Amino acid sequence: MGRVVTFGEIMLRLATPGHARFRQGLPGNLSATFAGAEASIAASLAFLGADASFVTSLPDHAIADACLADLRQLGVDTGRVLRTPEGRGRLGVYFLEHGANQRGGQVIYDREGSSMAITPAAAYDWEAVFAGCEWFVISGITPAISRNAAEVALTAVEEAARRRIRIVCDLNYRAKLWRWDPALEPRELANRTMADLLLAVQVFVGGVGDAAAVLGTDSAGDPEALARRLVARFPSLTHVAFTLRDGSTPAAQSFSGALFEAATDRCHAAPRYVIAHMVDRLGAGDAFTAGLIFSFLQGSGPEKAIAFATAAGCLAHSIEGDYNYSSKEEIEALMQGESGGRVSR
Repeated sequence: MGRVVTFGEIMLRLATPGHARFRQGLPGNLSATFAGAEASIAASLAFLGADASFVTSLPDHAIADACLADLRQLGVDTGRVLRTPEGRGRLGVYFLEHGANQRGGQVIYDREGSSMAITPAAAYDWEAVFAGCEWFVISGITPAISRNAAEVALTAVEEAARRRIRIVCDLNYRAKLWRWDPALEPRELANRTMADLLLAVQVFVGGVGDAAAVLGTDSAGDPEALARRLVARFPSLTHVAFTLRDGSTPAAQSFSGALFEAATDRCHAAPRYVIAHMVDRLGAGDAFTAGLIFSFLQGSGPEKAIAFATAAGCLAHSIEGDYNYSSKEEIEALMQGESGGRVSR
């Protein structure tokens, strides 16, 4: 299997215990883990057995050391991570309050001035970053952090495209983050920025709402129709993958996926899984993206690829934290209909 490089910001995730609200959980103990879309994708790929490398910029202190050690123990290569000196960049943080019943979850970001937000593109050794790389993964979160991060993300994509590396973009539209140009509304800023980046991308991943946002439409619409519109606007796209969710509460939802293949003009649907008890929703989309890439690395066709990606995303809902600690065997067992009702002895 070829080497996969993911590029983006990793943060400290601080979650209130159980389903406590911020006002209930603080002051008090918070659960600390590490998180970030591209880091989560790299972690999932490495756990599945792929050759995954994560590239970012982090401050040079003990907490960032722990962050990288956490990735390395999963098998992720962190040898090309930049470290910024004290006083020049910080570790981004986000605070999480899990939802329950009709109350949705809530995230508060604290990422301004992070190392990833301020480190310029020229600081990265792109030759070293892309040495031996066959797949490059970035998300729409990185360019949302700051104007500089958007410029770095575009440079990274251009460097990958120049080397004919396949590029995956997990759009991950976050309205709370697209604030670095006060003259533009978040959605318009995201549309303008991501339009340039997506011109070089081969695989688009996201929810149907993400696709609607980047196309500037008000209605999410039919996944197949949306995929065709994306391919028409961004001709480099060979595949468009969607996560499909349905449910009225954070605790009980269904999860599925669809994959459109431009070469055959066909859309492949995955089985729909009912998630009656949600342990942690965050990171499920990253697990889906990692599952899709892993399937492509193994030479799977579109039908098997979307089935594997969807099963991986489904299982991620059962695991606390952003990283998906589901093995290839567990994902394939779910694909075969084993739903986890029994204890493995």
